[in-house]
Amino acid sequence: MKSRLKLVGLVAVPALLAAAVPAAYAAGTPQPQSTRAAVTGDVLKGLGRDATRTGAVAAGKRISVAISLTPRNDRALDTFVADVSDPRSSSYGHYLTKRQFAARFGRTDAEIGQLKDYLRAHGLTVTTVHSGNLLVDASGTAAQLEKAFGTRLSTWKDAASGRSFYANDAAPTLPASIASLVSDVAGLNNRLHLHHQAPSTVTPHNGPGGGYTPAQLKGGYNVSGTYTGSGQKIALLEFDGFQQSNITKYDTNYGLGSPNPTVQKVDGGSGALGDGQVEVELDIEVLHAIAPKANVTVFEGPNSDAGEVDTYQAIVDSGIPTTSISWGAAESARTTSGINAVDAVFKAGAAQGLGFYAASGDSGSDDAGDGGTSVDYPASDPYVTGVGGTKLTVTSSNAFSKEVAWSGGGGGKSSVFTIPSWQTAVQKSAGGGFRQVPDVSAHANPSPGVSIYSQGSWSSVGGTSAAAPEWAAFAALYNQQAAAAGKANLGFADPALYTASGTGFHDITSGSNGAYSAGTGWDFTSGWGSYNAATLAKKLLG
Repeated sequence: MKSRLKLVGLVAVPALLAAAVPAAYAAGTPQPQSTRAAVTGDVLKGLGRDATRTGAVAAGKRISVAISLTPRNDRALDTFVADVSDPRSSSYGHYLTKRQFAARFGRTDAEIGQLKDYLRAHGLTVTTVHSGNLLVDASGTAAQLEKAFGTRLSTWKDAASGRSFYANDAAPTLPASIASLVSDVAGLNNRLHLHHQAPSTVTPHNGPGGGYTPAQLKGGYNVSGTYTGSGQKIALLEFDGFQQSNITKYDTNYGLGSPNPTVQKVDGGSGALGDGQVEVELDIEVLHAIAPKANVTVFEGPNSDAGEVDTYQAIVDSGIPTTSISWGAAESARTTSGINAVDAVFKAGAAQGLGFYAASGDSGSDDAGDGGTSVDYPASDPYVTGVGGTKLTVTSSNAFSKEVAWSGGGGGKSSVFTIPSWQTAVQKSAGGGFRQVPDVSAHANPSPGVSIYSQGSWSSVGGTSAAAPEWAAFAALYNQQAAAAGKANLGFADPALYTASGTGFHDITSGSNGAYSAGTGWDFTSGWGSYNAATLAKKLLG
């Protein structure tokens, strides 16, 4: 399941603009070291240990960055999200609009202006200030970035993979008054590449290519034919593209009549089609299989730190209520500040009634592959519903028969986030007081996987990359029912799902993902289990 750097041309800063910059930030004006502060956690771990420095980044290399700001009244934001997402609260479902969010929790225009003035004084071009006033995009040369952020950019070679990358040698620094607002500067390194699941072909015995058909998936999870996702919107976060001809072939073969997905390119898009194409087409086709009439928007961004946070922000800006995420990396592969930056976007989305469903990884309990226990991000984020993997068996009439935990399904405890309040009721000693993953699960076993058409042929694809859109599709079906009943969208689902206490779920009680085994109730292999669409929707609707 696992798989970034947009290079933007530098626009010369007009002389009149430079003249308007406050003198304190004029280019070339020395700033006393004591007035600067570091952006904590914004440097790769183990650079000298895990990689060898090979030189300096060329001074004229053009690089784009995404600067994340901490929310204003962050504790109040935490409280608001907790209330608006809790079905037992009188505030449940009373989400904020984009304008309301910016007014309550975004940085002020004066604070944004201070940051913009500073960046422009160092020759950088400010390209975008995103809605919410918590993310600012800028671009410039490596030399300009080094000066603006008080760090050196070097080229490195990864000891394990041999891959070359660049990174800041030390945490970036800024004038203290600005640093106090900034949580992350994404784009100063290009080491991280989010991963995706490769296809797994098996002997055909169900749909074309061998995987489960739409009828089998819907039958197994008790999806009523009454609800199709009509009038609903689903977003996909992707770092590769797709071919409409493959989607059309799939839809036509199964008679789905789904609307064609639309594409929104972020920071120039994901580039030429790569080996992640099958991932994108899997995501679209699984959504079409379960919620065939929903409108799908594919957000395609560069596979980079800056591309990731910008793409998530674009989804929040769009207001699309449900997002499926099949790309991720182990928590240990990321900078602390990078995780915090993405987490802030998810939190903003939750305040605005948006739900995110992320694959928990396909490496079992050892997501980092280092022989220990670790989990995948963003499935481990406390504002995301982490989706694990199972092996579903259906009857000849496409009804649920049984389900066991898939050995590859990611699960375990976070090393970054403490356990959120809504999860404490199922807190396990093995969790050590940290966020526990996954929250839920769905069919992911590659044999059989799900039947898809990609790159001109039928195949069967498995992995939690299939499970995440299976849950996002359910959310769209639920939102269709909620709209008909005059109720709010599901939004950030975890507090409501945990309040259900297992009602509406297929409890997975057998199987293991390595360090953990399934058991009654919530567990580290399957969370609460997979959904029974009819009974879970009824429970959530109250």
